[in-house]
Amino acid sequence: MDIPALRVEGLSKAYRPGDRPAVDGLTFTLPRGATWGLLGGNGAGKSTTIAMLLGLLTPSAGRVIALGHDMATDRFAALARMNFSSPYIALPHRLTTVENLRVYAHLYGVPQAERRIAALVEEFALGDFASRPAGQLSAGQKTRVALAKALINRPALLLLDEPTASLDPDTGDWVRGALERYRAETGAAILLASHNMGEVERLCAHVLMLKGGRVVDEGSPAALLARYGRDDLEEVFLDIARGRERVPA
Repeated sequence: MDIPALRVEGLSKAYRPGDRPAVDGLTFTLPRGATWGLLGGNGAGKSTTIAMLLGLLTPSAGRVIALGHDMATDRFAALARMNFSSPYIALPHRLTTVENLRVYAHLYGVPQAERRIAALVEEFALGDFASRPAGQLSAGQKTRVALAKALINRPALLLLDEPTASLDPDTGDWVRGALERYRAETGAAILLASHNMGEVERLCAHVLMLKGGRVVDEGSPAALLARYGRDDLEEVFLDIARGRERVPA
């Protein structure tokens, strides 16, 4: 039986008793080899969802099964085959680019670590600042290093939060191509949280639209465009955020 990359069942999180849930009854199944988008405005529950998927937050209800492992009881078996990237989480500032990659290679037990690091330095064009401390890198350079870190262990499940934030259009396009190649070559599943609707349309086969911690709509980008009678996902995003109705069937 083909085990999905991620199965989420009734996932909820309220930070304090009596509070409105930040995530409320989230349920979905991410197939292996697929790239899905997790979209929503600020406060929609994306970051809380990703934190629970990684086992960093304990859900108030529901469960997460990642790569066949229950994150409540067996998360370390799953985490060895997962990785995560966010430009909003800083790498150790005093370590150089290569030293950061070396630390994460060691943590994940990557075989032939130096060869893997050299390949990532070349693939993500990190050579010009490979020996520079992370604290001295530009925002775009930090984003590229964070993505290289996220691929260090060749994850089967990759969670990305704004993967091309702070990148210029040319570099952002190159990174999106690298992610497409990685998924095609490895069969990895990717869950992508992004505010870049063009990026989502290009990369994602399926989109979950969050509002108030709940999935309020979902489908392929093409299906959502047809459902709302719009030309691009940004217009669909605005319709959902502002409570506009779909186009009548």
